[in-house]
Amino acid sequence: MANYSTRRMVMSVVALSLLPGILSGRLQAEEKPIRALLILGGCCHDYAVQQKLLTEGISKRANVEWTVSYDPDTGTNHLNPWYGKEDWAEGFDVIVHDECSSNVKDIETVNRVLKPHRDGLPAVVLHCGMHSYRTEGYPQTTPWFDFTGLASTGHGPKEPIDITYLSEENPITKGLKNWRTENEELYNNSSGRLLETAEPLATGFQKWTAKNGKENEAEAVVVWTNRYNGATRVFATTLGHHNVTVGDDRYLDLVTRGLLWSVGRLDDASAKADAK
Repeated sequence: MANYSTRRMVMSVVALSLLPGILSGRLQAEEKPIRALLILGGCCHDYAVQQKLLTEGISKRANVEWTVSYDPDTGTNHLNPWYGKEDWAEGFDVIVHDECSSNVKDIETVNRVLKPHRDGLPAVVLHCGMHSYRTEGYPQTTPWFDFTGLASTGHGPKEPIDITYLSEENPITKGLKNWRTENEELYNNSSGRLLETAEPLATGFQKWTAKNGKENEAEAVVVWTNRYNGATRVFATTLGHHNVTVGDDRYLDLVTRGLLWSVGRLDDASAKADAK
């Protein structure tokens, strides 16, 4: 009996000594950084600055470990060199597409870019990423539009945009306030509507005076989510032309939440908050 009691006591002590390590392991798993690949470069934007605005701004808001592939080529025909790597998406939890490569049209190349996402890898698509990869079928439809969830073929003038969020309950936009950008580009919704797999989260309204004095206005969906290939989470926003927008706390709050949603972290955080 004494030996049995002693063994039970020893086992209890061992179990208690292991408990902090088990709890620590769980906490480490919960706090494990999100491994994100930011792909950016190409035409028309200050990507050299915006890569820092995005990575540093998002990392202040979430535990994200970044790999950046910045392509200094300023044309629209150049594919970011990262895509030339074998298994280019291996080891990442999410890809942030911020490239501007509208004239990269080879379907095999585009399918190479899309394959990891078809296989389930989450994505965030920013601004000119929406205008990239205009393969055969453009402007009506392309494989890239199926991925983003909404076709866009152009934009209006560089004028302020009034942003209106459409849901107070969606975990991405919950608690966010409507706002007005500085000068920014309002991308059109050329297909007239989102795909059935997509959900609009915000609209943008822009009003301006043309050189001939005519008053003009336009409205379009500027933030949405898509379930690509039936399941893959894609967060998308057409906002983000100027540095002043990309560095805006309201923009960074939005994109951070979209990134967290794409990898399933925002839903967990919301559930925990609601349970308290």
